[in-house]
Amino acid sequence: MIAPIIFICMILSVAVIVVIKHIKDQKLIATATDLSRGTPSERKLILKLLKYGISPKAIFHDAYFPKSCGEYTQADVVVPTKAGIIVFEVKDYSGWIFGRGHHQYWTQVLAYGEEKYRFYNPVKQNEGHIVNIKRLLPQFANVPFYSVIVFYGNCELKNVSSIPEDTIIIYPSQIKSTLNYILNSNPLAQYADKREILDLFKKAVENGDDVGIVNSHIAKMRQRYPDVSADYASLRIIRRFVKMMFRYNRRRYW
Repeated sequence: MIAPIIFICMILSVAVIVVIKHIKDQKLIATATDLSRGTPSERKLILKLLKYGISPKAIFHDAYFPKSCGEYTQADVVVPTKAGIIVFEVKDYSGWIFGRGHHQYWTQVLAYGEEKYRFYNPVKQNEGHIVNIKRLLPQFANVPFYSVIVFYGNCELKNVSSIPEDTIIIYPSQIKSTLNYILNSNPLAQYADKREILDLFKKAVENGDDVGIVNSHIAKMRQRYPDVSADYASLRIIRRFVKMMFRYNRRRYW
């Protein structure tokens, strides 16, 4: 009789520990972004950045930067650091992933080859984000940018090659080592005006609270890349609307 009671107590203890850890993690994420913003994988990345020691004031999540054509480019996570600006692109896939850096599309393979799906090359996607961000401020011409693509989900990068030197593709388990490499293997970035960069990034995050901007961006992406999920698009729009209804101002610094 005692053994089952001890077993139940152990299970309950583990459950309590898991719940407490989850609550602490959620509170930590909330110091850098809204808990309803972006995708779960993006928030997992933010949690890792925070636990690494990145200031919550230096994490800009789900940021919409204006393009010269009047549209917007959406970056998942942007982090200004002592070595330069890291632009993260977060992907969440299962199965095998095949692709080359110069190809327009990559391939996701499921069911041991029975199912195949195309998705836009994340190298080109994040490269586009960086190109558009860099043109917004003259000082960016002298600031290093690092493109980091993180693959979440139960996927394996089966045959991914011809990746540009300025792009790093990793699994979540490699985030810490990647940050170590970027921050400790490169010279200090020469920022001309940090306040100017702060204002730009803060505005880009605020753009993500604008339902009109988000709605227009998603519509453009769905036209350009039909594989974008309608459910995902609708969810982002709804979240932006809720965020606007309970909007609050928060100053950010790094």
